[in-house]
Amino acid sequence: MRHLMTVLAAVAAFSVAAAQAQEVVVIGHSAPLTGPQAANGKDNENGARLAIDELNKQPITVAGKTVTFKLDSQDDQADPKVGVQVAQNLVDHNVIAVVGPYNSGVAIPASRVYNNAGIPMLPVASNPALTQQGFKTIFRIGASDEQLGGTMAEFAVKTLKAKTAAIVDDRTAYGQGVAQQFEQVAKARGLKIVDHQFTNSQATDFLGILTAIKGENPDVIFFGGYAAQGAPMAKQMRQRGLRAKLLGGDGICSADMGKVAGDAASIVYCAQGGIALDKSAAGREFLKKYHDAYHADTQVYAVSYYDGVKMLADAMVKAGTTTDKAKLIDQLAKEDYKGVAATYSFDAKGDLKGAPTTVYVIRNGLPVPYGQ
Repeated sequence: MRHLMTVLAAVAAFSVAAAQAQEVVVIGHSAPLTGPQAANGKDNENGARLAIDELNKQPITVAGKTVTFKLDSQDDQADPKVGVQVAQNLVDHNVIAVVGPYNSGVAIPASRVYNNAGIPMLPVASNPALTQQGFKTIFRIGASDEQLGGTMAEFAVKTLKAKTAAIVDDRTAYGQGVAQQFEQVAKARGLKIVDHQFTNSQATDFLGILTAIKGENPDVIFFGGYAAQGAPMAKQMRQRGLRAKLLGGDGICSADMGKVAGDAASIVYCAQGGIALDKSAAGREFLKKYHDAYHADTQVYAVSYYDGVKMLADAMVKAGTTTDKAKLIDQLAKEDYKGVAATYSFDAKGDLKGAPTTVYVIRNGLPVPYGQ
């Protein structure tokens, strides 16, 4: 009996030592995994999982312990109320950090939950209001509306030589934010806004709106919203015989836009945060790895989520902790992490410094950098 107890004690001691030598770290993910924007949410999730798979193969060691990363991915349905519930679930699950949310309308209320819990969040949600709340827990890993909307206004004036523009926004935090920034820069550059119409993020019929806009005959129409509305809008612009080009931010700059809009996607110009991936060796390698893993093309932000997870691991190594969220937040604020899509460092508000933006056209169903 004494021998058995000795063996059991030895086994228990070994188990404790083994547990101490390795650590499971859970990263949360919030995105629309169902509904009209599911293609983007799944794309973001895929990017995060690809990074986690690679980190677990290395593996990463923090403070002498081997770390196994796991992703707790939850469907926020692009709905602010659901997004807040998801945020509370992830807090209750004691995640170390969260990548996402994707939508500004979800990210702004959810950020209060994460901030109260002291959990760092890495969203691509682009509305400027997100980082104007004074929270130290937000690290935006994509461009803001100021950068996206401003880029397209400059492009309309300088490249397309547009003199007049109409604006349509879907009344979401994202759609309104990017449209406002487009309008602000457009007016400053002498582009005349001849009409401003509104829709919603569930609409598919824009013929009434487009009939009103056609009477103003604008050179360009800027749409603040997502591909689920942008694609039928492009098709209906063709049907109504509008000569305008359709401009937008990252919400319409996706493979899904090209797939649904078909030939009408040729009138679309849009801005994404980050560099054109096919113009760098690291970007081309990422595109290949993603396609090999998921047998699909990327949408918009898979690479940002991939970079975000890798940066979190880098910050944990430098901070020497997988559990102390305050130390992790301090380290993220000091990061100068070279990822695939950008070099990630943040200003005092948590915005990505010097976030690069690229203008794309849709060709053969896929976004291609303008002029390429």
